[in-house]
Amino acid sequence: MARIRTGIDIATDASRALRGQWKGNTFVASNYAYASHPGAGSWLAAWKSLEPGFKLADARVGITGRDVNVRYTRVPRVPDWQLAKLMRFEVEEVGGQSGAEVASDYNALPELPELEDEDVVLLAMARESLLAEHLEGLESKGGVLDAFTPASIALYNSWLRFGVVQDDTVLLANIERESIDVVLVRGADLLFARNLAGGTRSFEQAVQERLGVDARRAAALLEKDADFEPGVRPRSSDGEKATRACLGAAGQLSSLLQSAVLFCKSQIKISTLKLDRVMISGSGARLQGLDKYLTGALAVKVERFDPFKVVDTSALAADELAELEEHALESVVALGLATAASDPNSYKIEILPERVARRREFRQGTAWLIAAGVLCALALGAHAWRTHAELKRVRGEVARLDSKFKSARAADARTRALLTESEQLAASVDELGTLAGAGSQFARVLDGVGSQMPADFWLRRLSISRRFDPQLGVPKGDPRPIVRAEGEAREGTDAANVLFQDFVARLQQALPAARLKPMLAPTGQSFALDLTELAPQESESAQAAAGGAPKVGS
Repeated sequence: MARIRTGIDIATDASRALRGQWKGNTFVASNYAYASHPGAGSWLAAWKSLEPGFKLADARVGITGRDVNVRYTRVPRVPDWQLAKLMRFEVEEVGGQSGAEVASDYNALPELPELEDEDVVLLAMARESLLAEHLEGLESKGGVLDAFTPASIALYNSWLRFGVVQDDTVLLANIERESIDVVLVRGADLLFARNLAGGTRSFEQAVQERLGVDARRAAALLEKDADFEPGVRPRSSDGEKATRACLGAAGQLSSLLQSAVLFCKSQIKISTLKLDRVMISGSGARLQGLDKYLTGALAVKVERFDPFKVVDTSALAADELAELEEHALESVVALGLATAASDPNSYKIEILPERVARRREFRQGTAWLIAAGVLCALALGAHAWRTHAELKRVRGEVARLDSKFKSARAADARTRALLTESEQLAASVDELGTLAGAGSQFARVLDGVGSQMPADFWLRRLSISRRFDPQLGVPKGDPRPIVRAEGEAREGTDAANVLFQDFVARLQQALPAARLKPMLAPTGQSFALDLTELAPQESESAQAAAGGAPKVGS
């Protein structure tokens, strides 16, 4: 089962923290907290206002703003160690130019068909001072850092898991008060991610200047009375004035989004890139009619992106659920952080402050090397002491043992032969045990499938073969008997997907020791199910193949 992780998005005017984990293909949110702090003058002040009623353990923190730099580099396809060296030179060059210490991480973009023999690498850098301030704020809340991730990457992971992904080019924009995080995706592939200066603050300033009101009143007018949908009259005269005052800021926002597409073309050298639709989130997406305004300005369909429609929120407390529903559009980045942290298949950018990176490197590598060195030294010392004590006795027995040398050598040869034979017999015993277990496994599977299968489903084929399947925890170097059940559902069966999931769940209960890999055809008319009860234990699997294969659903 995936570990529970926390995603935290600290913006200049509000903060959100979301905690949850993956259960199968569903992300289950277990805790949520929101804090508004429009007057916060620093990141520490923003952290201070966040009062979650849960532990911020394994926290993935989103970062954005002018202290975060995301750039792209086209490189030849080289081994990982050479790529790491190239990226290190790039980071050192940027750090030298800025005169500030920076932390970084990188990841290659998916292969682009327009580029031959080249990769595009996304390099994300953040000032150490920014990370230190966020880390201090997190630790003041009793939190433990997992990693820092650019908010734009979290937005991409949120879209990848919860968006309507098609074979088109989509611009994602998370619009906050003082920042805009944009992502360009083609199908499921990331093309471009960047944080831009801007946001709804320019809207508020325009209302303040035109109507002569303070910031709080300007924000209230924007939220409740303004309406940017072309041809729609706002609900009040003040709302109409506020809307007109913000048209310039809205035009600037449209230009920023258009410039992001142009910048993407120049960065990754895809001149034929064409935008098909836009999805907006963040506090700016709550402005009434802004999506309709941008649709006209950008000449493509613009919609709000609310991923929580497909998130399981049943574990949230009533007050947390109400708060999440109110601020769903603003919590997209927090969701992307939490889901990516608990999903090994997500697109990873994990930035660590230098002191945290050193501590983890020491804990995961250096400390073990030191311990191993100490143990080796102790073993060598003990061996030397024993050798010295026995030296005189050995010298006295050399003459007597010389006469027995030939018989000892013959005994050694016989012993080695016996050891080899013992290893062969052990392997045979293991294989015979596996074969015996395969027969009883096949019988249990046949009984379990027959008793748990829905009435509208039937088996077409049941077979067993000795093979490997990492998804079932069976590594390539250690094949085991795997049963495959293939069947069909009666044509016209209602909710075949639900029936199949229920069947798999009941079969898992009937066969608790089995590992299952269910596969249902998109039409719901046929299915296949691979399972085994004879997967090696983790220690065996680690000897047979590098890394363990997770259970289905983890």
